[in-house]
Amino acid sequence: MPMIETAMRASDEPVLVRPSRESDVEAMLAIYRHHVRSGVPRDVEGTGAPEPDDLRDRRKNLKQTRLPHLVATFRGEVVGYAYAVLFRKRPAYRYTAKHSIYVHHAQLGRGVGRLLLQELIDACAAAGFRQMIGYIDADNEPSLALHEKFGFARAGLLSGVAYRHGRWSDTVMVQRSLGAGTTTPPPVTRRADRV
Repeated sequence: MPMIETAMRASDEPVLVRPSRESDVEAMLAIYRHHVRSGVPRDVEGTGAPEPDDLRDRRKNLKQTRLPHLVATFRGEVVGYAYAVLFRKRPAYRYTAKHSIYVHHAQLGRGVGRLLLQELIDACAAAGFRQMIGYIDADNEPSLALHEKFGFARAGLLSGVAYRHGRWSDTVMVQRSLGAGTTTPPPVTRRADRV
């Protein structure tokens, strides 16, 4: 996978996007925990944040598939990460990937998410996926705008599914086609494809 370089605002140093490594796990978890806890009272249990071993196992499992698990680094530090998983585990959904992107809160608005999203799209398309789906908090207008710039359309609204910052919030489902999308059937390469 090629590395992407771009200058962050107020710096000539590049942001690099590369496959994640075992040594990135703690930094990825710190980024994730910040976002998952945002707006949720500290006394609420069950953050859903994975433990380091859970993330290591997820990385190992994705490494054995054709799904990307990436980090963005700036000055040698992880400033964001992104990955794709199968949308559903049933065979009929094997050409659809669901993605997630997390950017360090101090790096929001600096192009890190854009770099990660482009790499995810390219990697999923190269792996033969035909659709890419994401779920975005309806209040996250920058992420929704970014996804729309990359060809994602709003495909659904889940009303009042999250309670954060003292109120109920909605989640927007976004979707875009990859490669030939739905214009042609996928290639028949394995027995499972004929089912």
